[in-house]
Amino acid sequence: MNFASQRAVSLRLGRIHSCSVCLSRGMASRLVAVPEARRFVREAMEAVGTCREHATALADLLVEADCRGHYSHGLNRLELYLEDVKIGMCASNNKPAVLKESPSTAWVDGNNSLGAVVGNYCMQLAMDKARATGVGWVSAKGSNHFGIASWYSMMAAKQGLIGMSFTNTSPVMSPTRAKSAALGTNPISVAAPASQGDSFVLDMATTAVAIGKIEMQLRKNEPIPEGWAQGPDGRPTTDPGLAIRTACLSPLGGEERTSGYKGSGLSLMVETFCGILSGSLFGPHVHMWAPVDNPKVADLGQSFVALDPGCFAPGFQDRMSDLLQHLRGMEPTDPQKPVLVAGDKEWMHNQMVDEQGGILYHDNQLTAAAVLAETLGIRPMKVN
Repeated sequence: MNFASQRAVSLRLGRIHSCSVCLSRGMASRLVAVPEARRFVREAMEAVGTCREHATALADLLVEADCRGHYSHGLNRLELYLEDVKIGMCASNNKPAVLKESPSTAWVDGNNSLGAVVGNYCMQLAMDKARATGVGWVSAKGSNHFGIASWYSMMAAKQGLIGMSFTNTSPVMSPTRAKSAALGTNPISVAAPASQGDSFVLDMATTAVAIGKIEMQLRKNEPIPEGWAQGPDGRPTTDPGLAIRTACLSPLGGEERTSGYKGSGLSLMVETFCGILSGSLFGPHVHMWAPVDNPKVADLGQSFVALDPGCFAPGFQDRMSDLLQHLRGMEPTDPQKPVLVAGDKEWMHNQMVDEQGGILYHDNQLTAAAVLAETLGIRPMKVN
């Protein structure tokens, strides 16, 4: 069975995506066509002075996050980007510039532009260098929140390259044994192409969960699972409001006894690639992403890597496909939950969006969007 068939079976049996979870719990959700969601985000950003090109880049990024089921990083985040631009915390029309480069590397100043603009520029540069030399590594300072990390790694995978992307973030992780935060969620993404359009796409925070997931629980007025975050006393909390106020997430793995030191180590690795290598703010010096209370330039550090597998053993995509198909074809512990590899859930969610003709948004999200449209004086998002 090829990858498309395997994933189709997974889709039919598992139905593993956040929209189905919302519906199964009786949560009110309504459909928005993908082009309409993009139009809304673009016009919202243009309303605060962002040029069409840069507003479109952000719209593509945020809506892709929702299409892939990462609602925490899609429309949910629009208000923060808008506020950044309105108060001058982000210079959304600025363009990135190369400060130093070699045939395989580049150091870029994002010039405080939108993270999507900086990320697209840097990954394109990394891919150009990879085609010329086999590898491209681009490190950027002066950037802003760049959305889902997989957006950039997938740019490379779609071109037959292996892509990697990393970013540092506001310090919201408590390192193992620490009572307060000092490192960010610092995500890691790796995307590798396989044959017949298949791919391996890893996109993960180095915390137990991305802070956007807690934001979504707060938006839905639901508790968070124990192990996601800790309160000011250093103990686990299930209160999303307290978790947001404390801004102290658990590292991947949780406590020391459950290998939380691995999450802390991975976060520090990303900080090395991003904050230290690029010369941006790093670790505890990164500002919290709360522009109303703390209107300071983010100066995030990011790294983008492209690697040409053709410079190594032949048949990379076929070998990658063989491995992915073997893993998906393994006998599952639960017959109703097929074995998945990284990227499958997102692929299935994208397929679901195509089948249903749009993205299912929670009513609370749609209400917030309607208020936003009225505030900005733009057309409200059309809901089906």
